[in-house]
Amino acid sequence: MNDETLRQLELLLDYHFSDPTILVEAFTHSSQADNRLASNERLEFLGDSVLALVICQTLFAQFPGYLEGDLTKIKSMLVSRKTCAKLSNQLGLPGFIDVGKGIARTRAMSGSIAAGVFEAVVAAIYLDGGFEAAAEFLLKVFGPLIEKADAQQHQENFKSLLQQHSQQEFNSTPIYELLDEKGPDHNKCFEIRASVGHRRFSSAWGITKKEAEQKAALNALVTLGLLHEQNV
Repeated sequence: MNDETLRQLELLLDYHFSDPTILVEAFTHSSQADNRLASNERLEFLGDSVLALVICQTLFAQFPGYLEGDLTKIKSMLVSRKTCAKLSNQLGLPGFIDVGKGIARTRAMSGSIAAGVFEAVVAAIYLDGGFEAAAEFLLKVFGPLIEKADAQQHQENFKSLLQQHSQQEFNSTPIYELLDEKGPDHNKCFEIRASVGHRRFSSAWGITKKEAEQKAALNALVTLGLLHEQNV
């Protein structure tokens, strides 16, 4: 990798390396290295952990009302190999990977190899500039995805949102009451109402109890002014 290519990569990553040799290592695939210890595999291993820590720390600080399960769902969406590959391709990183002949045209270049080089880059920045530098890089790249994942989590977990609010504001846990059910056993639908303390909210129907509970929780959130139906 020549100096011009290194400069292009630094501009692309918006980070200047004090030790550019580590950046070269991050883009050296095992198929092109003299031995696997000289490839980016070890950096990939470290980068995976740095990525997980930065994302977990960010979610923990940004969403203080979320329970462990909610945080885990968002984290899993963000740190997956699929997401890393997608971001790597968006940044154009696969075009700089030094790979052996015959691999450059395989599907893995935009999949597992792309994900691997992204994690290796995270580790390279971490080793060269420390945790804060790695976190700054990751938050620039993952910022929009964190917002999107949070919005998706809101839409899928109204019960969790209602529980968090109820515990924080009323020191109480929501109760879901089955009011009615209709239809044959193989095709039932259920009417459920949510209540918090002495306050009851509008009931909702669903083809499963779980769906009806989610809709009932949404009705409660709308009534409490925490969500607007047009934004859901």
